[in-house]
Amino acid sequence: MVATPIGNLADLSLRALHVLALVDLVACEDSRVTRQLLHHFALDRPLLPLHRHNEREAAAAVLQQLARGSRVAYASDAGTPALSDPGAALVRAVTAEGFRVVPIPGPSAVTAALSVAGDATGCGFRFCGFAPHRGPERLRALQAACASADTQVWFEAPHRIATLAATWAVHAGARRLTVCRELSKQFESVATMTASELPAWLGADPQRTRGEFVLVLHATTEAAGTETDAAGAHALEILLTELPLKQAVSLASRISGSSRKALYALALRSRADDDAGR
Repeated sequence: MVATPIGNLADLSLRALHVLALVDLVACEDSRVTRQLLHHFALDRPLLPLHRHNEREAAAAVLQQLARGSRVAYASDAGTPALSDPGAALVRAVTAEGFRVVPIPGPSAVTAALSVAGDATGCGFRFCGFAPHRGPERLRALQAACASADTQVWFEAPHRIATLAATWAVHAGARRLTVCRELSKQFESVATMTASELPAWLGADPQRTRGEFVLVLHATTEAAGTETDAAGAHALEILLTELPLKQAVSLASRISGSSRKALYALALRSRADDDAGR
């Protein structure tokens, strides 16, 4: 599993370059993107498209190659495979057949954004990927993010960044936020502000709504004191099946002693996950 540059091709690691030069086949999310990467480093390898629409079928072709003794690499378009990219189903299929899967670490938009966020309050982080694209599921997911006190890393596309900004401006207000745009590319920008300032920041320059976004929603000062214990989470899970959300949260807090705020955030996340899974 080969991590590839998220923008600047110079970020490809020496180990990744060595592996791509040795393998017999490169399975890839988009053959046009991977061919350009290989061409840049004067490499020529057979390519097998493996994307989210054909991952299970293409995984079978990879297994055939491995059974013949071939060496196969997988590269998604940018960053580390299986993080908001295809690759997870391939790994499951390969390991189920007893073949070894080797991580070739490298560029990551998540860790790149965290490294420049300066989130001194946070202790660990939660990777959220892309929010649902539209409808009530999207609104609930974005509101749940604001209710959680933890550090979170989100991806967003340029045509949806305005709705994210509007929701967080209302529900996250004074909470700090780091906006990374076009990481490692020519027009890279990094800015930290409060969530309430994000819509105006985007509107001040049309260029700021272009490109791919990685957003770090900083932890709140309450993050360290809003952990839910197993008893609180278990009580909440049961009560949510029978009661409205607010009543379930209140009773779970009284039963377990867990923070009501933390349980409410957990309930919102749970509902958002359920909606996304339907």
